[in-house]
Amino acid sequence: MRSSNAAAAMRAASLLTLALLALPAAATAQITDSARAALPAVTLAEAIRRSERVQPSVVSAMNAVENTDARVRSAFGAYLPSVRANGSGGPSFSAGASRVDPTTGQVISGDRTNTSLNMGLSASIDLFTGFRRGAESRAARASNVAAEASLLDARYQQAYITTNQFFEALSAEDLVMVREASVRRAEEQLKVSIARLQAGSATRSDSLRSTVQLGNARLQLIQAQAALAAAEAQLARLIGETGRVRAADDSSFYAVVSVDTAAVHAEAVAQSPQVRAAEATAAAADAQASVARAAYWPTASLTASTGWNGSAASGYDLFNNRSLNLGVSWNIFNGFQREQTVTVQNNARDLALAQAGDARREVSAAVIAQLAQLAAAGEAIEISQMSLEAAQEDLRVQQERYRLGASTIVDVLTSQEALTQAEVDAVTARFDYLAAKAQLEALIGRQL
Repeated sequence: MRSSNAAAAMRAASLLTLALLALPAAATAQITDSARAALPAVTLAEAIRRSERVQPSVVSAMNAVENTDARVRSAFGAYLPSVRANGSGGPSFSAGASRVDPTTGQVISGDRTNTSLNMGLSASIDLFTGFRRGAESRAARASNVAAEASLLDARYQQAYITTNQFFEALSAEDLVMVREASVRRAEEQLKVSIARLQAGSATRSDSLRSTVQLGNARLQLIQAQAALAAAEAQLARLIGETGRVRAADDSSFYAVVSVDTAAVHAEAVAQSPQVRAAEATAAAADAQASVARAAYWPTASLTASTGWNGSAASGYDLFNNRSLNLGVSWNIFNGFQREQTVTVQNNARDLALAQAGDARREVSAAVIAQLAQLAAAGEAIEISQMSLEAAQEDLRVQQERYRLGASTIVDVLTSQEALTQAEVDAVTARFDYLAAKAQLEALIGRQL
């Protein structure tokens, strides 16, 4: 009798354990689903577009392009004459000694007042600047090319960061679904273990092991949900939002592309925004060295001016004054300041050339690495899919064997863990491929 009561108590405790574990999971899932339904969703294209508008790196690169555009206009303006207009007018007073008019005998004051008016127009143009203007124009154009290439690079780098975060949010959402499936499998297995315990065909250890398995699955689900919240919050920050933003899934993301590795490598080395920006910067540095050497040459300028002046004393008749001057200046010696400037600019040019060469080698090495990573990720997708199918079949067999009493609960729980890990590996492989593809696109400056 006592043994029967103990068995009944054990079954009741097992049922209570199942109920207590099932209720929080259902409540949590309901709250999560209702909260996620209210979250705004964003597509990948929209996320990239919005991130470009708010991220400082892209905004700074856009400002640099505008600054270099202004510099190009200024360099062109150096070939044009400068024109200046001026004017002035006002009363004047001069004190003088009084005198007596010899005819009338009246005292005449010596103070004088007058009002004058002056107007003028002048223009000057540099006839020869020691080739400085040409060098400055080349430097301005090269800086503009470098700024545009840097802007393109900043956009693709920001697109990579945003794409990577977008896929991280998608991956985290898929992992939550994997963990939810794992919880459901653990709950079903716990029900089976309790049913068999009640039927006397299993031991209490089976239900306890299943309970532990369910607890672990719940913990992993909570961790996956926390990772999803962090990924979506980071995605929101990148696109200029607060809170969380969902990543809208698209089946076209997961198409495995065929890549001509030799052509992509050659294109990246020749056309990568990083390489183009570095080469343009080197060209600008070379032009700046020419600007420094221009100080050894003489300069010549032509200035023309015309002006009109009049006063109340002359009835405001305007008298015209004109002038035309040709000036030549040659700085023979300035205490080795020119030599210092030339040395600094030559060193800056050599450094820029070295950086351009290193940029080509860096891009080459990065493309080789990313192409290998892309190929490996593509293979990993196929392998993970085969492993997933094998794990699903293994769990089905083990569950049937356990139902027939041909296997133990350890075998079933091991197969469940293997299936969950295979699902995680499949998600990871899929998004590793997308991350490698996004990185390669950022290197070559276009979409594959």
